Amino acid sequence: MFTFHSTQISTPDRADVVRRLRAAGCVFAEDEAGILTSAAGSPAELLAMVERRVGGLPLEHIVGWVDFCGLRVAVDPGVFVPRRRTELLVRRAAGLARPGATVLDLACGCGAIGLAVATLVGDVGLYAVDIEPAAVRCARRNLAPLGGRVYAGDLYQPLPPRLRGRVDVLVANVPYVPSEAVELLPPEARLHEPLVALDGGRDGLDVLRRVAAGAPDWLAPGGHLLLETSSAQAGVAAAALTEAGLGTVVVGDDDLPATVVIGRR
Repeated sequence: MFTFHSTQISTPDRADVVRRLRAAGCVFAEDEAGILTSAAGSPAELLAMVERRVGGLPLEHIVGWVDFCGLRVAVDPGVFVPRRRTELLVRRAAGLARPGATVLDLACGCGAIGLAVATLVGDVGLYAVDIEPAAVRCARRNLAPLGGRVYAGDLYQPLPPRLRGRVDVLVANVPYVPSEAVELLPPEARLHEPLVALDGGRDGLDVLRRVAAGAPDWLAPGGHLLLETSSAQAGVAAAALTEAGLGTVVVGDDDLPATVVIGRR
């Protein structure tokens, strides 16, 4: 049971919050307690938020945002939550882009990758696509301040024809979990994020192959495609980019840990 020293939000017993979160299996209970306490407007709201977290709802869906690449990015319920490992994809993409570049974020979710790349690079033409209506609505809110355009549909299908052959940097964090492994994911992902954002098909690379196959039609000469995958899948993923006619390299970061396959037209 929670105890509060007064009715002011600045004085709840934070230790009680931490204990509840830790008992529920939250690895970063101290950090999460701080975020929830700061986000709550009253002791009653804090109690309700903690109950939702203990019940398995992702922290980001409760508070409505995620800290990604130093940015506070809005994340609505039912939308895929960006992972910290994806910061490698952002750093590599930003290093390849230049002010004035055309950047396309496929399977954009809340739009975090495109937002972070555009923030790091500066003035870019930013476009994004997702098939999930909730993700499209969320991405539009996140990218509107940068003038980003977000389209609803399946990968390249909804893009305006004028972008064909003009994309300088194409980023895509498509699902790469094999179908049979989805049930092994943590419940907060498996139960609260859309299956289309998690399930990558039989070997996890079905969507990645589709992105790779279509990329040469949309990339500008010298343009780059960047795809996140697992280290175990990197060889097969790289082969898909090579088969599409792209010069391909694989980069990794053991600290995150993260793996990104990069193709160049």
